Amino acid sequence: MKSNLDLVNDCDSFPYYDDDPQSYTELVSSYYNLYTQPNSKPVGYVLPWVVKQMPWDDPHWVVDHDKKQIYPRLPQSKVFDATLRKAREIGAFKVLEKWRNELYTVHREDGLDPKGDPTITMERSGSPLFGIVTYGVHMTTYVNTQDGMKIWVPKRAKGKTYGGLLDNTVAGGIATGEQPLECIVREGAEEASFPEELVRSAAKPCGTISYFSFRDERAGGESGLLQPEVQFVYDMEVGADVVPKPCDDEVEDFRLWTVDEVQKALSEGLFKPNCALLLLDFFIRHGILTTENEKNYIEIVSRLHRKLPFPTATAM
Repeated sequence: MKSNLDLVNDCDSFPYYDDDPQSYTELVSSYYNLYTQPNSKPVGYVLPWVVKQMPWDDPHWVVDHDKKQIYPRLPQSKVFDATLRKAREIGAFKVLEKWRNELYTVHREDGLDPKGDPTITMERSGSPLFGIVTYGVHMTTYVNTQDGMKIWVPKRAKGKTYGGLLDNTVAGGIATGEQPLECIVREGAEEASFPEELVRSAAKPCGTISYFSFRDERAGGESGLLQPEVQFVYDMEVGADVVPKPCDDEVEDFRLWTVDEVQKALSEGLFKPNCALLLLDFFIRHGILTTENEKNYIEIVSRLHRKLPFPTATAM
């Protein structure tokens, strides 16, 4: 059985400097730093074996093996796109086999060269190869009944990443140019058949969580790729008459569970790792998980809001 802290460790699996400074420094120093241009802050870590297999086009990239620094020449978005398409064409990485035709934004520090792309983007499936911060939305939909709170829990389709595991009611990645609310409206319709007007009126923004993961085979593609991530969190209380229904092929079914049933499934490791963190955050905010009933309460609360080592979005 997993403890709540085990659930945090499963998702926020990248080490912390303070736990073992020497090991942390040795690990991070083995990575290549990704920059969007010279003299800027790094926006991601690239693993050495990824550097070796990536089809860098010399005129379009600066790859400094001595300093372990990488950055694209201008225009950056076109360089990312061409390189990832070439990598996909030659079969360099399994993770690119699930090409999404969806762009993620590479967020960077302000005040950069105006000659560069105002918004730097890359294909979603390529983001873990460059270790950039990615962004998503997760919403917990719940019903207050005479028997207490109940939560709508979907089961992921077996053919998808993390197939067969349990999920948050609605979740998805934020594409370039999309606002978190617009994303949760879109995902709510696609995954749960929620009407747009319901989500716009009832979904309540509840902050963010952040974590830094090593991906495993369940995520699709190669294991060990890096995934620093920020999730925008929403709650939506609905009446008993609102019943989510699968609309696309992401979800097999929905079940309405008590808090005890959800906590039991969490302890059995039945939830997708980052969804477990979203539920812990939900339980903390609703006074279900407290310092009186969780001995690791302070560490869990802190770990749900990890400070990432790269620039994060000032606005989406």
